Amino acid sequence: MKPIPRRKFLRGTALAGGALLFLPGITGCRSSGSSMSGNYFLGEFGIDETLCSKLLARALSRGGDFADLYFEYTLSNYLGLEDGKVNQSYGDISLGVGIRTVKGDQIGYGYTQDLTEEAMMSAAATAASLCDMTATQVASSFSRLQAGNYYPVSAGFDGIPAESKLPLLQQINEKCFSMSPEIVKVSAGFQSSIKRILIASSDGVIAEDIIPNGFLYSTVVAERNGRRERAFWNLGGHRDFSFYTGDVVDEIATRSVDNALQLFDAIQPPAGEMPVVLAPGMTGILLHEAIGHGMEADFNRKKTSTYSTMLGKKVAEPFVTIIDDGTNMNLAGSINVDDEGTPGQKTLLVENGILTSYIHDKISARHYGVEPTGNGRRQDFMNYPMPRMRNTYMLGGDASPEDVIRAAGNGIYVESVSNGEVKIGEGDFAFYVSQGRLIENGKLTAPVKDVNIMGNGPKMLANITMAANDLEMSRGGAGQCGKNGQGVPVSFGLPTCLVKSLTVGGTDQKGGRS
Repeated sequence: MKPIPRRKFLRGTALAGGALLFLPGITGCRSSGSSMSGNYFLGEFGIDETLCSKLLARALSRGGDFADLYFEYTLSNYLGLEDGKVNQSYGDISLGVGIRTVKGDQIGYGYTQDLTEEAMMSAAATAASLCDMTATQVASSFSRLQAGNYYPVSAGFDGIPAESKLPLLQQINEKCFSMSPEIVKVSAGFQSSIKRILIASSDGVIAEDIIPNGFLYSTVVAERNGRRERAFWNLGGHRDFSFYTGDVVDEIATRSVDNALQLFDAIQPPAGEMPVVLAPGMTGILLHEAIGHGMEADFNRKKTSTYSTMLGKKVAEPFVTIIDDGTNMNLAGSINVDDEGTPGQKTLLVENGILTSYIHDKISARHYGVEPTGNGRRQDFMNYPMPRMRNTYMLGGDASPEDVIRAAGNGIYVESVSNGEVKIGEGDFAFYVSQGRLIENGKLTAPVKDVNIMGNGPKMLANITMAANDLEMSRGGAGQCGKNGQGVPVSFGLPTCLVKSLTVGGTDQKGGRS
């Protein structure tokens, strides 16, 4: 098939897509034909192995260690409801190729939205301008990567149409309002996308993937005696429409309403250094932000991370094992193949308290003389990959959650956090506690609000003194990890665990205040 210029292709798909997104009762936003992962880019755009070889040869025409191609076609759409009425509906199409030439730790990069041979060869020449040496040879043939399947979808899956989303949003709206007369405003939304990628590298690997992604959420506002509180909850990940059942709708509505109403009874806790118990699941974002980024290999290669001299050394108690995993079924950070063509895999970062590995892409793996860990990730074809987390979590221990809370004595129990700020190099962090409780005499008591927790990531890791047997992964899909201006979907998890001491920014009054 002759390659289709991007503008012509988008004009054809936008006619159907726009009708779906902005007119009632019209069926799905579809490409000009469904095809199985494995031949999509050939069938739609004429991207065959001969063309890939020509582009890679141009990218290495002036030398370099290796080169790769990243083709992407993404369809996304969003439908939003506020107080029972559709208030937002939009869609987006992303199509193009990014071409990278690598020499040492230097990158030459070109991209184009026009998938004609002329435009792509020009982008490859831009990437090649990094070097001024003798041409590097490209592999004479390609082998197709055999990867896992951690988010299976049907062969013809083309995304979730807006007409399927509206009933779920209406159900959330009705459920939230029915749960309490104090709920005065409900917003619900459904964001989803389907991304197809093709990766070809100069060492002879070619891989394709089809990635569903999205989340369903509700935000509620409750009012009591003139005072208002707000809460949010979402569920999603790399899933097709079959995930979004009535049970999922009920869970989203119930969690958002319960969390908002709980805040009316919340107090501001006392300030100071104290034990902090992290609840299972959502608080894994602390592990991700305060600790995980410091284990990304580019920060260590550049000596900006606290962990740059810690490989093989103790960083936590012997019961602590931390994993970054691309193989969890349907989670937001799972990957069949990373954006460099390395299969998704499980990476032990900390094993029995010892730092055993960093998070690697191909560049950092070459620098350290190890194999890539499948963490080369990018936002889209306009950006080159770098070491990024996937699903990052700590394994559970032997204690019960009640034992961990009891061991804390007096402190706070953190259920979820938001609005975090982290200094990657030093590991210093501050997070707002959006949901939590006081711990008094080893028992959970009053809800807390208007409180921040502050500390240092590596010190927090070293100060985890107890972990329960209740590891829970976050099932949300709204989380985006930002790094160098790029966002990628991730997930995280944690068991109930006790941090010996963190700084709690509450009130100076003993016992807190209402």
